[in-house]
Amino acid sequence: MHFLIALVVFVVVTMGVFAAMSLLDQRKAQARVLRDRLSSVQKPAEQAAPDVALLRDEVMSRIPAFDTFLRRSERVSLLQKMLAQGNVDVRAGNFLMLCVVSAVLLAIIAFFAGGNLLFGWVGALLGFFLPYAYASHMRTKRFQKFEEKFPEAIDTLARAVRAGHAFTTALEMIANEVSEPVAGEFRQLYEEQKFGLPVRDALLNLADRLPLVDVKFFVTAVMLQRETGGNLAEILDNLSYVIRERFKILRQVRVHTAQGRLTMVLLMALPPTIVVIMTILNPGFIRPLFTDPIGHALIVGGITLQTLGYFFIRRIIRIQV
Repeated sequence: MHFLIALVVFVVVTMGVFAAMSLLDQRKAQARVLRDRLSSVQKPAEQAAPDVALLRDEVMSRIPAFDTFLRRSERVSLLQKMLAQGNVDVRAGNFLMLCVVSAVLLAIIAFFAGGNLLFGWVGALLGFFLPYAYASHMRTKRFQKFEEKFPEAIDTLARAVRAGHAFTTALEMIANEVSEPVAGEFRQLYEEQKFGLPVRDALLNLADRLPLVDVKFFVTAVMLQRETGGNLAEILDNLSYVIRERFKILRQVRVHTAQGRLTMVLLMALPPTIVVIMTILNPGFIRPLFTDPIGHALIVGGITLQTLGYFFIRRIIRIQV
């Protein structure tokens, strides 16, 4: 009961502090935005930089005080970048609040289910990282879908260049003809160079948004061709062939590692399945595991060993191609 009261007080006080800071900092934030806009408008033309760059103001949270606090952390910037890569339409500040709410809810559920403070802390830890695991899964899934469609985009680019279109025009064709998520990334690439960003910088931004080996190959090949010359269509055809061959090898590797992946799933799912079945069939037999201090230590040890085993097996079956 004391644990529940402490959690509620913590959440209420935290939200009250952020609300108060938001009200106090609202006018300062608006004044700062107006001042920045006026300074950019009133800047003399001769003081402008020779290379026009696209600047993007990434807002971490709509609460000014919270946004100012989050901007000081590099990890929050990386979190915002990961959310954008996974196409999760949530700002980093709101995402962190969602993690806190999830942690509180799971802590309360685990505390009342286990009847022990240790279960409450474990539930809070799992609840805090649960939204992050979902965002990471969405990021990985989007990257996989991009890699599947990327050779098709390269082929479209090669055909457009071979037909006599400019490289930038070919980028627009990819944005209009290829499906998502490739179309969205190439549309952003096209718009960046269209609004004045050098093609080299736009390509580097693409590689930064998509830290994939195939994208790095593509960016490197295009940049070298633009600096040294050569047949861009032939280079893109060879790159598309290499990517498809790499995918063929990856599929063969997945076939050969299927037994290891199945073993990992079985070993991870077997202990909690047995616990659930025993709780239903014979609750008195499994109850000491949750009520006795020795049972609590065994649970912690079992979860630790399960986690270590998961990472060891995953390291064995993951083969880089």
